[in-house]
Amino acid sequence: MQRNISEELYSEAKNYFPGGVSSPVRAFKSVKGTPLFIKKGNGSQIWDEDDNQFTDFCCSWGPLILGHNNDAIREVIVETVANGTSFGTPTRWENKLGALLLKNNRFIEKLRFVSSGTEAVMSAIRLARGVTGKDKIVKFDGCYHGHADSLLVNAGSGLATFGVSSSAGIPASFANETLVLPLDDLEAVETTFKAHGNSIACVIIEAVPANNGLLLQRPEYLQGLRDLCTQYDVLLIFDEVISGFRVGFEGAAGYYNIQPDIMTYGKIIGGGMPVGAYGASAEIMGHVTPDGNVYQAGTLSGNPVAMAAGFTAASQLLEDGFYEKLEATTQDFVAKIQSYCDNKGYEININTIGSIFWISFTKDEIRRADQIDGASMDKFKILHAYLLDNGIYLGPSGYEVGFISAAHTPSELAAAVEKICAGMDLVHA
Repeated sequence: MQRNISEELYSEAKNYFPGGVSSPVRAFKSVKGTPLFIKKGNGSQIWDEDDNQFTDFCCSWGPLILGHNNDAIREVIVETVANGTSFGTPTRWENKLGALLLKNNRFIEKLRFVSSGTEAVMSAIRLARGVTGKDKIVKFDGCYHGHADSLLVNAGSGLATFGVSSSAGIPASFANETLVLPLDDLEAVETTFKAHGNSIACVIIEAVPANNGLLLQRPEYLQGLRDLCTQYDVLLIFDEVISGFRVGFEGAAGYYNIQPDIMTYGKIIGGGMPVGAYGASAEIMGHVTPDGNVYQAGTLSGNPVAMAAGFTAASQLLEDGFYEKLEATTQDFVAKIQSYCDNKGYEININTIGSIFWISFTKDEIRRADQIDGASMDKFKILHAYLLDNGIYLGPSGYEVGFISAAHTPSELAAAVEKICAGMDLVHA
């Protein structure tokens, strides 16, 4: 498979952008070769600038749950753009999407639209600090919450430690306000609350951690977090940027029936357009300006194009049986690959929830980041390169999850299963 044009474009791009990309993982540093430059997508398929065709399991990192170039979303975007792209004012579409989301989500009463998941999380953290009057936050090793300063923090040494900046440019004082704990360890949380509870504003967690593998958590662990936060008067934030609208319309909160204090959402609510949101009870959201004193603003927040696309996308997600059908499709897809690997005796386990899946090269159950064997990523490199040569596109990192969309047809999935199984044979040759 020739990729000459993509290679030429990447060589040119390195003159313009750090690493030749506008987001680091796109640089293909974790896999072999150079990035593909994609020129179009339709349904489950994408085409690169060399006219190579791929069945896409990245789905723009999750948001395209309806597939590429969805007819209804495309049409409403074109209609809306005909009237302008942004006004910096309220619009009818903002009301329509807000009403639709709140009507169908038991866990939030008001929300605020922003332009990205990172912005949503950053705003949620500020809100939690403003509501509680406390400064420190607790996050978990293996959960990613965007690139806000206080959240780009790795675990330090010891069970419950102050975090260490994982990026240059972050003052140590910022990192010192973040406590990093291991997942799946309620004792560590309680120990931390006992030591620092009077200064902890919130706990933030991906209820379905899906940025560093798919680290599925036990429901009793998540409920235990809820109970401890209530006991120690700490707000609980569910980061639903990936899980929101992927595991169900109410996200992980609905999937596990656990009430967080604040929830954050990402681009999936914009039908692929740049958008995010954070929401909570009316009381908590009453602290946000202009009603309260927690400042947050955005010129493009709630812009009509993203709102129209989001309303049209969300309306399709609410169709009867949408999530049940998509989860069944995903389970069938995963089961066929898992069965093949089991019959061959391959050390493979495919975690899955909703329409998300992740291939790990071990039979061990993985719930924490430190349980992932970094050496296994060499196996993923072999698999990724083989699949790319055979028309299957996965995210270019073994730590990234895959996604099924409603646009993936049975025949496309069957063909992908065959190719993935053949790739497993190559990995284990």
